[in-house]
Amino acid sequence: MKFYSSAVVSMLIASASAFVPHQQSAVNFRPASVVAMSDASAELEGINKNRIQPGRYDDKPTSIAIPFLKRPTQLDGTHAGDYGFDPLGFTESYDLYTMQESELRHGRLAMLAVVGWPLSELLGPKWMLQENGCAPSVLNGFNPISLVATALFFGAAGFFEFKTSLRCVVDKPLGKTHVEDMGDIWKYGVAGDYNFDPLGLYSSIGNDAVSRKGLRDVEVSHGRSAMLGITSFVIWEFLTKHPIVENSMFFHPNLLLPALYAGYVGITSVYELEFFENNRSASLRVSSEGQAKLENAKMGLGINGPVEIPGSALAKDENFQRATESLVSAINTLGEKVVAPVAEKVAEKASPYVSEISDKVAEKTGPIMDKVTEKTDSVKDLIDEKRKQL
Repeated sequence: MKFYSSAVVSMLIASASAFVPHQQSAVNFRPASVVAMSDASAELEGINKNRIQPGRYDDKPTSIAIPFLKRPTQLDGTHAGDYGFDPLGFTESYDLYTMQESELRHGRLAMLAVVGWPLSELLGPKWMLQENGCAPSVLNGFNPISLVATALFFGAAGFFEFKTSLRCVVDKPLGKTHVEDMGDIWKYGVAGDYNFDPLGLYSSIGNDAVSRKGLRDVEVSHGRSAMLGITSFVIWEFLTKHPIVENSMFFHPNLLLPALYAGYVGITSVYELEFFENNRSASLRVSSEGQAKLENAKMGLGINGPVEIPGSALAKDENFQRATESLVSAINTLGEKVVAPVAEKVAEKASPYVSEISDKVAEKTGPIMDKVTEKTDSVKDLIDEKRKQL
């Protein structure tokens, strides 16, 4: 079982990154958040940042998240976290504001759960955990005390949900800001707004609509990752009967994790990954900042003469370059001639089944969602009344 749970967490992070859209320009081999912010800043030059503009992906017929599926008409990149991912077509059948509110609530609960689950196994008293050290859950089971505690927590959460489901904050400071930010989209501000920002961090990267949307993007991405994470925790412990924290480098003191992080920082401080030919090929090269850091390190160590950078000689070798170009060309040809047609056929064959599943889901959830939509309409009516009073 050693490091198996670490593998689960690592795969989870990798899987979550697949839902982040790739940029079409040269990208440094840096953390995704830094790349996204720098690319977004370049893209938004000359655009009014005080209002969110609609139709960011109007010119893209396919989904950003799943390129071989058609982009849902409601998901045009206007709202935070929108990458066109809706294979079952919920946004075509139900109110978009309701869907956003629901995702944010689930994501926020998941972020609390994905932190609380391992902490309970590491720090919680034994009487709260199962005999094998696993956290109490529906699949792991409960003891009487943990069952009562869980029931009380969900009772409190349900009461909070009941009291806040029909809230209206357009007359609050953040609500007024959101209504202004989204003025070109609709009059309802943003979903998930509780007028809650006690530390004043909401405008920390910029006091404008685009910067605030950027932070909402971060929250949605973290919430989605947390929902995947807590689901993987539950499945892992149900299948293995071992705690997620057992033999994991993420939850116990060790040298491996800091060594991996130090290696990552060292590589990214010297090298950058540059994409060519519409992102279909790439090369790892020393950045200008990396070259300067190497020169400073050489001077600090008193080394005279040129320093051979690992991999630089091989990268300059003509035979290696020709072999790399041939390999890239073969991969591109394979993708165009084999993978792309197969993906199109799979999407074509799967489309009727996806539609059938979507119809069945809509049939089962329709009455419930109709009630939720009615409540949302009540909130929107309340917002209209508040706006008239302002």
